[in-house]
Amino acid sequence: MAGGVTGGDSATWSDRFEQGLHPVIERFNASIGFDIRLLQEDLDGSIAHARMLAECGVIQVEEADQLVSGLEQVRQEAASGEFQPGLADEDVHFAVERRLIALLGPVGKKLHTGRSRNDQVGTDLRLWLRRRLDELEQYLLGFQRALLDQANLHSNTLIPGYTHLQRAQPLCLAHHLLAYVEMVERDRQRMADLRKRLNLSPLGAAALAGTPVPIDRRSTAMALGFDGIYANSLDAVSDRDFTVEFSAAASLVMVHLSRLAEEVIFWASEECGFVRLTDRCATGSSLMPQKKNPDVPELVRGKCGRVFGHLQGLLTMIKGLPLAYNKDFQEDKEALFDVVATTSQCLEAMTILLQEGLSFRTERLEAAVAADYSNATDVADYLVAKQVPFREAYQLVGAVVKHCLQEGVLLRELTLERWQKFHPAIEADLFEALTPRNVVAARTSEGGTGFDRVHEQLAIWNKRLGLADQVV
Repeated sequence: MAGGVTGGDSATWSDRFEQGLHPVIERFNASIGFDIRLLQEDLDGSIAHARMLAECGVIQVEEADQLVSGLEQVRQEAASGEFQPGLADEDVHFAVERRLIALLGPVGKKLHTGRSRNDQVGTDLRLWLRRRLDELEQYLLGFQRALLDQANLHSNTLIPGYTHLQRAQPLCLAHHLLAYVEMVERDRQRMADLRKRLNLSPLGAAALAGTPVPIDRRSTAMALGFDGIYANSLDAVSDRDFTVEFSAAASLVMVHLSRLAEEVIFWASEECGFVRLTDRCATGSSLMPQKKNPDVPELVRGKCGRVFGHLQGLLTMIKGLPLAYNKDFQEDKEALFDVVATTSQCLEAMTILLQEGLSFRTERLEAAVAADYSNATDVADYLVAKQVPFREAYQLVGAVVKHCLQEGVLLRELTLERWQKFHPAIEADLFEALTPRNVVAARTSEGGTGFDRVHEQLAIWNKRLGLADQVV
């Protein structure tokens, strides 16, 4: 039977309670098994709260000093492994307070003045996520730089471009990789934007209605690095928008990782063969000795389901909750913790994959873009330059492709005489225009895959991401 933080052996809470929780309900109710991750944030928030209470004259300065000293001792005990709260502590907040009372006696009981676990857990969770967002920014930046490093290596490499997973037009490989750099930039912006909304303090809102204790909420907010405070105490203790918003932003990170993962899996297949997987990031088959499997991108693709599922779970958890705090909120932590861990791990793994796990087979890529009909649009563009209306040119080239497919030849293998039978405006310079490199180079519109445009973008991104010394 748990003694709790406020009473004796039979009083888990106040003297209103005569018996402790049923052992099964005690286990069901406890969150200490996972919210112990908030220990450092709980200690930080409690230290700021203790100092504020002294500043406001609610407790003596000497008492605040004792509380701070005791909380720092708990921090040291946690670091050494001596602080090992159990099921009877219920959650991290009670675990800290019980240990503090054991260390300080009656002074320890003064720490909770002017606050509730409701605003306390909200504060801890925001502090925890704020730190993780700062760490995640570094993972995103590292991944972005790894993409850019590969793009710098392949500023003049060609790759087939696809729509509907059908050969469409040849591309500069750097242009393809820079598309993901752009995606990650949006991910970083979303996380930074979320951090601004996250960075408000609920501390001092107490259970739901504020407190008559003369506290200074802005003092604790400033001490903890918040930009301000929640203006409404009900909103302060019941807001979990940030958990949903983060999970949604993380889901988009995972979408982008998964899209690249899918492409790497496709590129590494024998049917495609655009990349080689190194031994650093691939495994083999227990039965087939010739196999080298793309484990990293497959795992990333699979782990999307975890993050998406947590997003849906959080939305479902909060959708019907009346104001203000409800025990349902206990369910936000494991979901949030796993979203952070999964997204961070996937970013780290995909960064290593780009750095050490694959190499592009440039000779295979060159051969691929030279052996298809992805330059058909360029014939139409060529005719447009000869004043042929685009739709007429489009229909004509479709007929040419049909003819080539029947004959088993490529567009570039048709003779000039045969081309001129399709349209008299075609001249010998068409053959030069149809080479893959010229097809790519011709895409000079802003944002296009033309080599000059790609080099411009590489220079911009190298400067923005601190790789300005790269030569492209």
